[in-house]
Amino acid sequence: MTSENTSPAGALPRVARRPGLPEEVRVYEVGPRDGLQAEAVRVPTAVKAEFVRRLVGAGLTTVEVTSFVSPRWIPQLDDAHEVLTAVGPLDGVRLPVLVPNDRGLERALAAGAREIAVFASATESFARNNLGRDVAGVLAMSEPVVRRARSVGLPVRGYVSMCFGDPWEGDVEPREVASVARGLMDMGCTSLSLGDTIGTGTPGHVLELLDTVRGAGIPLERIALHFHDTYGQALANVHAALTAGITEFDSSAGGIGGCPYARSATGNLATEDLVWMLRGLGIRTGVDLTALAATSRWMAGHLGRPSPSRVVTALS
Repeated sequence: MTSENTSPAGALPRVARRPGLPEEVRVYEVGPRDGLQAEAVRVPTAVKAEFVRRLVGAGLTTVEVTSFVSPRWIPQLDDAHEVLTAVGPLDGVRLPVLVPNDRGLERALAAGAREIAVFASATESFARNNLGRDVAGVLAMSEPVVRRARSVGLPVRGYVSMCFGDPWEGDVEPREVASVARGLMDMGCTSLSLGDTIGTGTPGHVLELLDTVRGAGIPLERIALHFHDTYGQALANVHAALTAGITEFDSSAGGIGGCPYARSATGNLATEDLVWMLRGLGIRTGVDLTALAATSRWMAGHLGRPSPSRVVTALS
C-alpha cells in the first residue's frame, strides 16, 4: 500500500487539525460499481479489474467491485463474475459486491465474494420505480439474502436510498429513513449506508437525520453516508457528519457515476475531493492522493471524458 504522504510538495493542503473530529476515516470506494453502472460507455472487463487494482494501489482498502444484478437491469455490469475473479482476494482489502436477491447472492458466492451489500429505499416511489415493489416488499426480498450471507459468515452492508429527498415525493422525513434503517439492522445487516441519492441534503438536515437514526437505537458507529453533489453540498455535508462522529463515507474515484434510476441524480462525491478535505483537517485515510488522481485520469481516458473531480482537475 502507498502512503497518503507521498504526494509532491504543493500538491497537498495545509493540515489544520480541529478538535472533536475523528482521527481516521474509512473511505468506501464505490467507483467500480456505483460509478461505472451509470456510465454510457461499456468498460472492458480487464479495464475494470485493473481499475480496482489501481485503486487498491493508491491505498484504498475498501473497494466495492461490482454488482450481481440481472444484465437486463444494468448491462454495464454483466461481467460481475469475471471482474471479481480477475481481481481475486487481496490481503487486507475489503472487496464487497452488491446483490439484489437470492439469485444474485448465489452468483456472488460462486465468484468468491467475501462481503456483500443489499439495498432498500426510504420512499415508496423510488422502491416501485427501482425494483417494482413497495418498501416493505424490498425489505422482504432482502431478508433471506442477509440471513443466508450472515449464516456463512459474510458481513452485510445495507444501503438506504433517497434518505434526504426523492424526485417524485420531494422531502423525505427522517423518521421514514430511520424505520427502513432499523428494518435492515433487525434482519442482520452489520452496517448501513444512508444515501443522498439526488443530492438535496444540507448540513442541518444531515445532523437531524443522524439524531433520528440514533434515536431509533442504531449506533452511529455502524452508519456510513453516501453523498451526491447535485447542489454543491456534499463536502459540507461530510463535515457536518464528521462533527457527529461518522467515520465512513462513500465516494467514487474521479466523481464518476450517479444513479441510473433517478433522473435528477448527478455524480457521486469524488474520492479525491473527499480525501483533500480530510487531509486538510488532519484526518487519516491512508490514501495517496497523487496515485488516486492518476488512476481517475486513466479511467477518464477509457470513459472518453474528463473527470468531474475538482481536485483531479487541479492536480492535472
